[in-house]
Amino acid sequence: MREAELTGARLPENTVKDALRRYANEVAPKHKGAKWELARLGLLERDQLSLVRLPALRPIHLAEWRERRLSQVSGASVRREMNLLQSVFKSCRKDWGWLNSDPIKDVDRPQAPASRKRRVPQEEIDRLTLALGYDGGVPETAQHRVALCFLFALETAMRAGEILGMKWSDVSAKSVTLPKTKNGDVRRVPMSARAREIVGLLPQDADSVFNLDPGTRDTLFRRARDAAQIENLHFHDSRAEAIWRLSKKLDVMELARVIGHRDLKSLLIYYQTDADELADRLG
Repeated sequence: MREAELTGARLPENTVKDALRRYANEVAPKHKGAKWELARLGLLERDQLSLVRLPALRPIHLAEWRERRLSQVSGASVRREMNLLQSVFKSCRKDWGWLNSDPIKDVDRPQAPASRKRRVPQEEIDRLTLALGYDGGVPETAQHRVALCFLFALETAMRAGEILGMKWSDVSAKSVTLPKTKNGDVRRVPMSARAREIVGLLPQDADSVFNLDPGTRDTLFRRARDAAQIENLHFHDSRAEAIWRLSKKLDVMELARVIGHRDLKSLLIYYQTDADELADRLG
């Protein structure tokens, strides 16, 4: 109950740090992204913002914190941290009676960059798999499994976290069932013949299909990318490339269902046809 607001009583003199710690102890551990939240809450505790008393907290304090963070990390990171702070203040307001209003509501968030739509040509795929030492067949090293992970992503448009989280119990003859996705939904992803071939190459000697942790996957991928001298390639670019490819085979509704996308409008860019292709169709 928001006793202070309902009774007109003075708000308790807790600080932002008190709120961060209580949220870390009581709320964050219940969330799927608890590890990330706890790490960010720890960072926030070390900022001077944490010393401000909640009754005295104003948008200017949060705007100054935002500018300090923007000098250290990307706008996307700051937006995520602002969303976390908003959740903390929501608990303060609705559950603990420590705030009467949301102090971050009127603070502008950094502008979101345009989403990446980088294509991944076959020549780069070949160079990357070569740098990972993979030339086909059953994988023998973690580098080989990273190569197959990337090739599987190009076939399915699955996110890296979804692929690494795959368990053998999630795999059926022609599809993968994802019990926990980014959107919180269960999703069944159809596998192409090539995707099924990749899965068939992987030994079933571990619970997870690709037997890789995120840190290993990230390190080995970046190392191979740099060795292959491929510029500006992120693992996540495999998703955009896969969506481009799937858009040639599926209509927009089918594509949205396969990749777990709710915003159909944002998918229409994948269906844009250039003038040369239209000319070829016209004959």
